[in-house]
Amino acid sequence: MWKRAVCTKDCPDTCGLLAKVENGLIVSVKGDPDHPFTAGFICQKAGHFPEHVHSPKRITTPLRRIGPKGAGQFEPVSWNEALDEVAFQMQSISSEFGPQAILPYSYAGHMGLVHRNAGHAFFNRLGASHLDYTICSSAATAGYEASLGSGPSTEIQSAAQSDYIIIWGSNTLTTNIHAWPHFKTAQKAGAKLVVIDPYRNRTAQKADVHLMIKPGTDAALALAMMQVLIDRDMIDHDFISHKTIGFEKLKARASEYTPSRTSEICGLTENSIISLAEAYGKAKSPYIRTGWGPARQLKGAMAMRTIALLPALVGAFDKPGGGITRALGGAPSDLNSLIRPDLGLPCTRTVNMVELGNALTKLTDPPVKMLYTYLSNPAVVAPQSRDVLAGLAREDLFVVVQEMFHTDTTSYADIVLPGASFLEVTDLYRAYGHNYIQMAQPVIPRVGQSRSTLDIFQDLAARLSFKNKVFSLGEMDFIENFLVEDSPYLKGVDFEMLKSGKPVRLNIPSNPYADGFTTPSGKVEFYSQTMADQGLDPLPDGQVLRDPDGGNKYCLEFITPPHHFFLNSAFNEIDALREKVGQARVMIHPETAGTRGIADGDPVRVFNDRGEASFLAHVTYDTQIGLLVAEGLHWPSLSPGSGVNQLTSQRLTDMGKTCAFHCNLVEVQPQAN
Repeated sequence: MWKRAVCTKDCPDTCGLLAKVENGLIVSVKGDPDHPFTAGFICQKAGHFPEHVHSPKRITTPLRRIGPKGAGQFEPVSWNEALDEVAFQMQSISSEFGPQAILPYSYAGHMGLVHRNAGHAFFNRLGASHLDYTICSSAATAGYEASLGSGPSTEIQSAAQSDYIIIWGSNTLTTNIHAWPHFKTAQKAGAKLVVIDPYRNRTAQKADVHLMIKPGTDAALALAMMQVLIDRDMIDHDFISHKTIGFEKLKARASEYTPSRTSEICGLTENSIISLAEAYGKAKSPYIRTGWGPARQLKGAMAMRTIALLPALVGAFDKPGGGITRALGGAPSDLNSLIRPDLGLPCTRTVNMVELGNALTKLTDPPVKMLYTYLSNPAVVAPQSRDVLAGLAREDLFVVVQEMFHTDTTSYADIVLPGASFLEVTDLYRAYGHNYIQMAQPVIPRVGQSRSTLDIFQDLAARLSFKNKVFSLGEMDFIENFLVEDSPYLKGVDFEMLKSGKPVRLNIPSNPYADGFTTPSGKVEFYSQTMADQGLDPLPDGQVLRDPDGGNKYCLEFITPPHHFFLNSAFNEIDALREKVGQARVMIHPETAGTRGIADGDPVRVFNDRGEASFLAHVTYDTQIGLLVAEGLHWPSLSPGSGVNQLTSQRLTDMGKTCAFHCNLVEVQPQAN
């Protein structure tokens, strides 16, 4: 029997799935052909969901640590014993140090609205430290909104009508595969497909043009494009006059970024910059798909802000097939009925999740005495791993981890709680890569003694005698509450439609900018008074900031983009995928490798002052001189080496306070025998 489901992974596509169930077991998963965007096909990772759910390595009973921290030695206990211990520790720590000594840590291990956010009301009521959820997209969001405002952007499907597509900092064939058919449709009709990315990834290999830009120079390139467009009068004067502000100031700033100067900054030829700008300006319906890569630099928000201004110069928003896509979806956006921020204390401290290592090793008044982790694997995904692991190893830190598998993080847990999979719970899924919303209900009973995130927190709330109504509601209650939101996006969407399990189109036009922009001025803001009021540069800025740590000891750039067979740290638990990926590799240009005596396949160590990681060398022209590329997050516990986040820092981006994952200076050398 085939049952509808929705992929829960942190991917813009939010695929409609069909799960084949026999005798209570999932035996196969495929794409739902009736989903209007994902259209019946799925990535290779999703095909392994049966192994994920029914793995013999899955944790199916609560566990209590019996060995030293980090050893991963546990004994099974009952749910009552486990939750009683967690509740006791919360009360004891709150009594001695105050509730802010308790820090929750979670993110996007599950993307359903109910279970992803199910712990927030509990920790607000508890008075725990607030976690600032910034590790992924906050810089991109802040920069983009400074230029165009909030809300959904150009619908991806419309790009099929474009005659010039720029994929800027996105490996679409790995991270947004269902956008590709629309880009291919345009390409087959004659559109040029340009990829701007520091290395030749799967998507760049399929492009008509690949511009191998230096990391962190995206804003400079966008400004150079503006300079050419303005200088050669390839701009839409009417659009600029009526729908933008600050053009004359922008014109002066862009004049500083001539193609000649910018070619040295970006590592591109002057002619390639001019050709890019001219082709964009001549196109009848130019379209840009932005990824998150440009925003993972110290000036990442400014990079996104600057790229987002390009369509306004040529009036692309008013042209069918033209525009720019960052994120889609958008409803329901008010989750306060579930999160209940009103239950929190007004002066509760906030800890940025990027700075977890500092929080666990340096924070005082009070120190963090309990870390409660769910829907995340911070031992692998958080930056500056050495500090994170040092904090997790503290004997005076009580660590609770909700998980399906033994990860690098569970090794440091005092209590492990077995979590239910997305195929065993009810939830509502909104996408950030299309404009459909969908409810999914369990396709199988829960495996073993696993429990959902919501159930666990409701049970803990009862143990702590929290009486607020929010702690007695179920999944369906919250979903119905979401639909009460007064949002134009939800017009025509009701509970019964969603209960059918079919994807429902939100009330979002393919061009959400047709009626204006949600900036303070209601226009595209070349000049942002809001940024000026915050003491920030109100104009686009092409300044490049490099990793400041280590002085002049390190000269190689190091970036960590996604791997085709992993998603963040997920799917390492699938043996077949991990074996297909093999040992972690680092891409090195032949000239960079040659000067260091490194041959293809050699074991190497990449290092800086923050730590070191081991790889096999992949010597290739797919990267550029001076740039090392390591795809994916391998679990160090399952792969030789210490993990790429030994090398990344806890420094924050210019806006949005995101991690600058792609801003690292390192050195590489052959591994000593």
